[in-house]
Amino acid sequence: MGRGMAISLQRGGFAVVGTDASADTRARLAADGVPVVDTLQELMSRADAVVLSLPTAAIVAQVVAGPDGLMGHARAGVLVIETSTSHPETTRQLAAQLATVGMSLIDAPVSGGPKGAITGTMTMVIGGTEADVARAEPVLAAMSAKRVHVGAVGAGHVAKIANNLLCAAHLAIAGEVTRMAERAGVPTERLLQGINAGSGRSFVTEFNFPTWVTSGAFNSGFTMKLMRKDVGLSQDLIAALDLDLPLSAKVAELWAGSARTIADDEDFNRIVELGTRPAL
Repeated sequence: MGRGMAISLQRGGFAVVGTDASADTRARLAADGVPVVDTLQELMSRADAVVLSLPTAAIVAQVVAGPDGLMGHARAGVLVIETSTSHPETTRQLAAQLATVGMSLIDAPVSGGPKGAITGTMTMVIGGTEADVARAEPVLAAMSAKRVHVGAVGAGHVAKIANNLLCAAHLAIAGEVTRMAERAGVPTERLLQGINAGSGRSFVTEFNFPTWVTSGAFNSGFTMKLMRKDVGLSQDLIAALDLDLPLSAKVAELWAGSARTIADDEDFNRIVELGTRPAL
């Protein structure tokens, strides 16, 4: 995702400098024509805005506030744009810490996968002050086709967690209803035509299924491990809010249990095969 965003930003006319913990990833980015640096110190010496795309909230916190992180090389006025799917409370805490050194943070988690990143067509749900979001707009516009400012810092991550929990639920139930229909004699392609003409349709039935499931491609670029992580974030948030949401808990249970039959590195759309595969 970070590679695609860097390429989109460069195509949009920005002077982009990238880095990654992996030397191999840095080499691939350099091969794409994006200048790279080896350290966050070098990055911060040159950046007016820093776009983060990282796998977990813990890694985001380490990069921002850990030893030799962004804060250790702070420059007043630098804007951090956090595009990962992360925990909203972590985001709020980091924004408060950055403010003490004159820096700002907005959360702008993304949908659209690697293809959306490299084509600049992602969707972003954004949390931050009006002023910071307005300041970030030219950068965000180069990476995305649709942007929705949903509230203060952390609100973007709340919205993204909600979105991914819904997607996880839609995929799981769509897998079950297609198996039901097949057993009852209705082919999946015909079933989807009917569903997508009615009130049961969703992005999963309209896009995921034809693009990655019925086509057999299963190459969205988003893995089972990442979706399990995001569903786990939803349960963390629900617990922190002291809510009892039994359907959400069942979705989380299904996704966690799917690790017994569907490997972490497989495409997340493989959840539609839950219950049909042997144990790993």
